[in-house]
Amino acid sequence: MRYRNSNMRKCLATKTIARCAALFLFCLLPLKGICQTGESTVNTLVEMGFENVGWTEDGKERVYVLQNSAYRLNGVGIGKAVDIIQKMGLPDKKPCRVIVLDNNVPQISLYYKPIIGDSVPEASRRDWDVSYDLGGAWKEARKIGRKNSSLFKVDVVVYPEVSLKNLIITQIYQVLFNLSPAVEVSFWKGMRLTAQVVIPVYNDGYGRRAGKVHPGFLTLQQTVRLPYNIWVTGTLGMFNAERYGGDLRLLHTFKDERFSLEGRIGLTATQRWDGFEWTYGTKTRMTWALGANFYYPHYNVQASLKVEQYLLGEKGVRFDLIRHFRYASIGFYAMKAERASANGGFRFQVALPPYKYKRKGYIPRVTPSKNMGIAYNAGNEQYYYRGYRANPGENIMQNNSFNPYFIKSELLNF
Repeated sequence: MRYRNSNMRKCLATKTIARCAALFLFCLLPLKGICQTGESTVNTLVEMGFENVGWTEDGKERVYVLQNSAYRLNGVGIGKAVDIIQKMGLPDKKPCRVIVLDNNVPQISLYYKPIIGDSVPEASRRDWDVSYDLGGAWKEARKIGRKNSSLFKVDVVVYPEVSLKNLIITQIYQVLFNLSPAVEVSFWKGMRLTAQVVIPVYNDGYGRRAGKVHPGFLTLQQTVRLPYNIWVTGTLGMFNAERYGGDLRLLHTFKDERFSLEGRIGLTATQRWDGFEWTYGTKTRMTWALGANFYYPHYNVQASLKVEQYLLGEKGVRFDLIRHFRYASIGFYAMKAERASANGGFRFQVALPPYKYKRKGYIPRVTPSKNMGIAYNAGNEQYYYRGYRANPGENIMQNNSFNPYFIKSELLNF
């Protein structure tokens, strides 16, 4: 009888230990699951081609950080990332935020807050709020380690360039068509080095120099984001329109994110390439622009009004009205400056395929430019209203690619 009782006590003790161990493991499983979910989501995003990907979590929310380097259109790429996060990376009964970077600089955030009673599978794209506001998350998220860094990775971007002019009665158009590959690389946060060469393919009426292979943009650009939704971009180097010097741009969005202010100032001088022989001037010209923008989300229409000073010193006013679509941006403009007749025209940008591409480690990636466009000068003005671009990728479509209202519309209309 004693032997039987002894065995029973041993059996009960064993069961008690097993139950305690099971309870202990059960308590650990949710924590382990959350860690695996966040890390596995990051790994999946990296496999898809996203760069600068990381995650962190505290008692208030889970935060993902990523940069779209896999899809040509930011709206499409961000939508793909949201799908993955909804499928496998949402925290349990806690908000989730996605901070989207461009060249390691934060642009916008997407915020999902579950409703009590909702389960993870019920989350959809329409449940995410998109804003320039990063909340308090970026202060901690900027410190986390990130996978698949974009630094030191080289892109060779081929820019197709078409110029047309109608100045001869006996000829409909004089045409210049170039293919201009540019090496683009970033060595630190917000920095980009661009070195371009212009290769003429067809030159009918643009002169001897335009028919020679010659350097194009050669710039060093730095972008920083300041508090209160302010972005500052400074550029030094050789620009288009035969100018070299410095350029400084500023963009500020208000609490009502439909409204924004922008300013620009440049100090440049003339330069000229005859093949690879370079001549330059020392007399500098100051140009500047100051304006306001309004965005109408229902139709993705942007209106802007600016006062500007151009390269010949004339001051003027410019109005732009642009509608943005997924694969194109189309708009009209009107200008009036002192000593010059009123002028205007239309402009458009069209996204170029391929729309998805992937980088293989640090092997240079060769792609066409994200989009291509033309600005039509209806007044045929050749003397006044002259300006320059500080970067080959600077255009109306690219400038709108991180607009929160545009990204939200892309999430809903996928």
